[in-house]
Amino acid sequence: MEDVPALDEPLKKSLGPATAKVMAEALDLHTVGDLLHHYPRRYAERGELTTLSDLPLDEHVTVVAQVSDARVHTFNGAKGRSQRLEVTITDGYGRLQLVFFGKGVHKPHHDLVPGTRAMFSGKVSLFNRRLQLAHPAYELLRGDGDAAVDAWAGALIPIYPATTKLESWKIAKAVDAVLPSAADAVDPLPAALREGRGLAELPDALRLIHRPRTQADIAAARERLKWDEAFVLQVALARRRHADTQLPAVPRRPAADGLLTAFDAKLPFTLTDGQLKVSKEIFDDLATDHPMHRLLQGEVGSGKTMVALRAMLAVVDAGGQAAMLAPTEVLAQQHHRSVTEMMGELAEGGMLGGADQATKVVLLTGSMGAAARRQALLDLVTGEAGIVIGTHALIEDKVRFHDLGLVVVDEQHRFGVEQRDALRGKGKQPPHLLVMTATPIPRTVAMTVFGDLETSVLDQLPAGRSPIASHVVPAADKPHFLARAWERVREEVENGHQAYVVCPRIGDDVDEAAEKKGKRKPSAEDEAEKRPPLAVLDVAEKLAAGPLAGLRIAVLHGRMHPDDKDDVMRRFAAGELDVLVATTVIEVGVNVPNATAMVIMDADRFGVSQLHQLRGRVGRGSAPGLCLLVTEMPEASPARQRLGAVASTLDGFELSRIDLEQRREGDVLGQAQSGVRSSLRVLAVIDDEEVIAAAREEATALVLADPDLAAHPGLRTALDALLSEEREEYLEKG
Repeated sequence: MEDVPALDEPLKKSLGPATAKVMAEALDLHTVGDLLHHYPRRYAERGELTTLSDLPLDEHVTVVAQVSDARVHTFNGAKGRSQRLEVTITDGYGRLQLVFFGKGVHKPHHDLVPGTRAMFSGKVSLFNRRLQLAHPAYELLRGDGDAAVDAWAGALIPIYPATTKLESWKIAKAVDAVLPSAADAVDPLPAALREGRGLAELPDALRLIHRPRTQADIAAARERLKWDEAFVLQVALARRRHADTQLPAVPRRPAADGLLTAFDAKLPFTLTDGQLKVSKEIFDDLATDHPMHRLLQGEVGSGKTMVALRAMLAVVDAGGQAAMLAPTEVLAQQHHRSVTEMMGELAEGGMLGGADQATKVVLLTGSMGAAARRQALLDLVTGEAGIVIGTHALIEDKVRFHDLGLVVVDEQHRFGVEQRDALRGKGKQPPHLLVMTATPIPRTVAMTVFGDLETSVLDQLPAGRSPIASHVVPAADKPHFLARAWERVREEVENGHQAYVVCPRIGDDVDEAAEKKGKRKPSAEDEAEKRPPLAVLDVAEKLAAGPLAGLRIAVLHGRMHPDDKDDVMRRFAAGELDVLVATTVIEVGVNVPNATAMVIMDADRFGVSQLHQLRGRVGRGSAPGLCLLVTEMPEASPARQRLGAVASTLDGFELSRIDLEQRREGDVLGQAQSGVRSSLRVLAVIDDEEVIAAAREEATALVLADPDLAAHPGLRTALDALLSEEREEYLEKG
C-alpha cells in the first residue's frame, strides 16, 4: 500500500506539476482528497447517445455522439489556400457542427470518419445562427478493445465538470490514478447513524460515484455523499448554536409604562397578527440570560422594520442601546428617516419638546461631516442615544457604546462574519442579535444557510397595502408595448402619483470601460443578450427628451455623492420629483407610499428574488401598484420564462423556490459559501429537504451529547476541512 497516495498529498506528487497546476488554477483542486470529491456531473451510457438539443451557449460542454458527416472545404485565406474541416455529429435527435481550421484539420479528418463514436469537449458558440464547437478536443470510443474505453471499467462514462484546459476524460484518468486512496478515507458519519440508515461506507461511495457499473451504484453513492454534506454542515451549525447558548447575556425586559408602551399607543394602525406573534418570539428571547440569535425573514412590505424597531425600543426601555447595521448609506439614511418619523417626539430625547420617555436616534455613516460625527460618537458613549443606525462605519475602533444590548443586521447577506462580530464585540457582554433578510428563503435553505439562527417568518401583509399588478413587456417583439408602458407612467403621474425606472447599469465612464473590455462583436441572434445593459444616465436623458418630456425626472445611483443621493431621495419622498431613474440602490428599505409604478429595463438581467424585491417598492400606499418588466429576450428563452414566473405570483417564498430550481446548485449557496471551495456537490437544497431536516435532528442530538466531538475523530477531521481558517466565515454569510 506504500504507493497509494494519502488524501492530503498534493496532486503535484501524484499527477505531475503541469496537470496539478491546471487543476489548481481552473478547478481549485489541490490535494488527492479534493480530486476524489470532484464528482462527475452526469454519466453517458455507451449504448445511448447524449442529448444535443439544448446545449447552453458560451459554456464548456462534454458530449458523447456519433459522426454522421465530415467534409473538408478549401478556400483562399489571407495566407494563400486554407482548409476547413466541418464535422456533423448526432445523438439521433439533435445535430451539432464541429469546425477545425488550418493545420488542425489533418488529424481529426483522419479520426472522425462517419460512424465513429467519441467524446467531444469544447465551448458552445454560435455561427450563422447554428450552434457549433470550434476546435473541440475529442477522445474516440471505438470498441471494447480500445484503450480509451478500457479507462472506464463500467458501462457508464463519467462526465466531469471540466474546463477548456482540462477535458473530462483527462480528469477521469487523473481520478483513476488516485482512486485507490479512497480506501483510506476517514468516515465522518458515526457508525450507528450510517448503519441505522443503511448508508454505504465512504470508501465504497467514492469508488461507486467515480466508477459505477449500474444506475443503482450511482444512487447508492449519491445517497451516502448527500448525507456527508448535510450532516457535517449541520454539526457545524449545531455546535455554533450550542456555543451561543453557553454565552452570558443581559436579559432585556421592556419597562411596564416605558418607551415601547408610549410608541405602541401612538401608532395610527393595528399591528398584524404576524407582527405580534414574531414580536413575542423576539421579546421572549430578549428576556433570557443568553444571547438571542434570530433570523427575521418576511415578504417584501410585511413590516419587518416595525418589528425590529419595537425590539430596539424594548432594549432601550431596559436600559440598553440598540444598533442597526445597514449595507448602504442610502438604506441607513432611509431607515433613520423612517424610524424618527414613526417615533416622532419619542426620538427627541434631551431636546425641547421631546417626550418624557424619549431617547435619541442617531445616524452614523462614513461620509458624515466631522462635527456631526463627533456629536454622534459622544451620544453613543454617554448613552444619550438609545438607538444608532449606520453603515459599517459603526464597526470602526473609535465607536464606543455605553451599554450595547441589541444588534439588528439588515440584509444579512451583505455582511461577513468579521463585520457582524466586530459590532457584537462592542457590548460589555455579548449583545442579542436580530438578523433581517428581505428575500424570502425556502425552509430548506434557511436550515442550510442560517442553521445557527432561530427563524421567525412574517408572511402577512399589513392592512392598507395595495396589490401590485406585474406584466412582461416584450420590447423587441412588440415595440408598441414599450410605448404604452411610458404612457402608463404618464397616466400615474397625471393622477398625482410617482414612478421608478430601474436600469442595470450607471452609464458613466468607469462603467463603459469595464463594458468594452474583452467584448466580442455579437451576432444578430444573441444581440439582446450581448449588448451592454441599459444605463441610468442614457435612459434618463432619452426619457426626458422623449416619452416622458415635461415630467420632473432625476437619477439615483451608487457613485453619486452621499449628500446628493440623500437630497434626491428626500425630494422624491416629498413629491418634488415625478420619476426616479435608478440602479438597484433602491432595492431595499426605500419607502415612498405615493410611488405606484415601476418600469424595470432589461429585467432579464436581474435575478428572480431581486425583481421581487424591487417590485416591493411600489404599492406601499392605498393606490394599487404596477410593475412592468421590459425585456428584449425571445419568447421561448429561459429568461422570459423567469420573468413570466415573477409576473404570475406575488408570493416571495414561491418565487425563491422557482429561483433556486432555475439556478445551478453552486450559485444557490454562492454567497453563503463564500470562501468555501467545498460547496455542496450532491446535496440539492430544494430536492433534499428530508435529508437536510433529518441531518439537522441527528446533528443536534449528537452535539448535545458530545459538544467537543471527543468520541467522533472522523467527524472532527471533516469539520476541520470545512472550517479551515479562511473558510470560517462560511457559516455566517447567508
